[in-house]
Amino acid sequence: MTLPLLLLLLLAVSVVSADEGPYIGVNVGTALSDMPSPTQVAALLKTQKIDHVRLYDADPAMLAALANTGIRVTVSVPNEQLLAVGQSNATAANWVARNVVAHVPAVNITAIAVGSEVLTALPNAATLLVPALRYIHSALVAANLDGLIKVSTPHASSVILDSFPPSQAFFNRTFEPVIVPMLKFLQSSGSYLMLNVYPYYDYLQSNGIIPLDYALFRPLPPNKEAVDANTLLHYTNVFDAVVDAAYFAMAYLNVTNVPVVVLESGWPHKGDPTTEPDATADNAATYNSNLIRHVLNNTGTPKHPGVPVPTYIYELYDEDLRPGATSEKFWGLFDVNGVPAYTLHLTGSGTLLANDTTNQTFCVAREGADTKMLQAGLDWACGPGKVDCSALMQGKPCYDPDTVESHASYAFNEYYHGMGMASGTCYFSGVAAITTTDPSHESCLFSGSGGKNGTVLNGTSLAPSSNSTSAESSASAAHSFHHNKGGLQIIRLLLLSLIVL
Repeated sequence: MTLPLLLLLLLAVSVVSADEGPYIGVNVGTALSDMPSPTQVAALLKTQKIDHVRLYDADPAMLAALANTGIRVTVSVPNEQLLAVGQSNATAANWVARNVVAHVPAVNITAIAVGSEVLTALPNAATLLVPALRYIHSALVAANLDGLIKVSTPHASSVILDSFPPSQAFFNRTFEPVIVPMLKFLQSSGSYLMLNVYPYYDYLQSNGIIPLDYALFRPLPPNKEAVDANTLLHYTNVFDAVVDAAYFAMAYLNVTNVPVVVLESGWPHKGDPTTEPDATADNAATYNSNLIRHVLNNTGTPKHPGVPVPTYIYELYDEDLRPGATSEKFWGLFDVNGVPAYTLHLTGSGTLLANDTTNQTFCVAREGADTKMLQAGLDWACGPGKVDCSALMQGKPCYDPDTVESHASYAFNEYYHGMGMASGTCYFSGVAAITTTDPSHESCLFSGSGGKNGTVLNGTSLAPSSNSTSAESSASAAHSFHHNKGGLQIIRLLLLSLIVL
């Protein structure tokens, strides 16, 4: 399916915009055996400067805790309530009165998410989705709140087919009887398309076709970028390709003015070592740090550069009660006690998420790493990586202890700090790790310790990375307790459709 060139040109210049500028929000799940109290949740949100949250319901205690905080809140009609709301205007009006009108303006409710991935998770209820949207919106109109609160419904990205190249993307035609009137509703009400984007699952399900670096926003050389043959737009990450696929799919149905808001995206920081080796703290930190910067820098997408793509990270807490694969329990930015699950690297992203400790972090050899791999990383850092390793020579301050692990730690850290501690620069094929413990010893001072400046590098190449060849063996891992994190069906078309320049 190739669109006419004239239409493509029109699509390329079509402009959409969101009501706000770029922002990052966080999903708040509650599948915890020891769920913090609503006041504790609100306190953590305020401490971390998180001013946009999405709730999976409209819990009155949680809303009460968020009152007068200024935090912008998206409340949700759970799937189990969709049947009643979608069948009765009166029921929808009662839902809005109880869960919205009763709490505003003290609670800054800005959106209502009606259901969650209904088309893919509850296809039998699909016919009720648009009536539910309309009934909820009508109740807001009656309460004179329609100008303040948007109504939409989140979709799994798997509702989009033939999604690479993005210019050929279209919605699954099975869903068009719902998609078409839904888009018309979003258009007429000034709302936006809610989309769940999970490059983690796209990567897993691609069986090695999608490089890990491409999923994690790691910098790619120009000859490794994916190029849409129809538009010649370059794609450096999975996230942008998915969002643009949604824009092109809407444009295929003659809808060009509905912005995309990513309601869920993230990366698990722990998983089964055998079946989920890429669910690691380092990858989670890399993905979410790069995602946050990408969104807040107002980069936009190749199709709509500079157009905000507001995004909500999945999720605030690890949820130990979630069923399924091990990784399903470890998507949180924090554990149940509010302790950061890993260190984000958000320099330049404002005050969002105070667990940014990049000014006190170091890159060292990972404990138990293979000696040959460490040696290869050490050789690269002191060679192509252009690190000044003279301090490691015999008689110099960092020669002792004369071990590969010690020397590699010094070289890795010099490279990491020389590259401005950017995400992805403490990797070295997986044998490096970030730590907040100063590895300096005796007269050997590591960059970042005691105000010592990092070595300035002459080159811009990043530390070598190797893509994992593992793939998720169980299809059930692509489904969550709250929602179906189904990946885009881009696997068979990615290699066939991209141009490698």
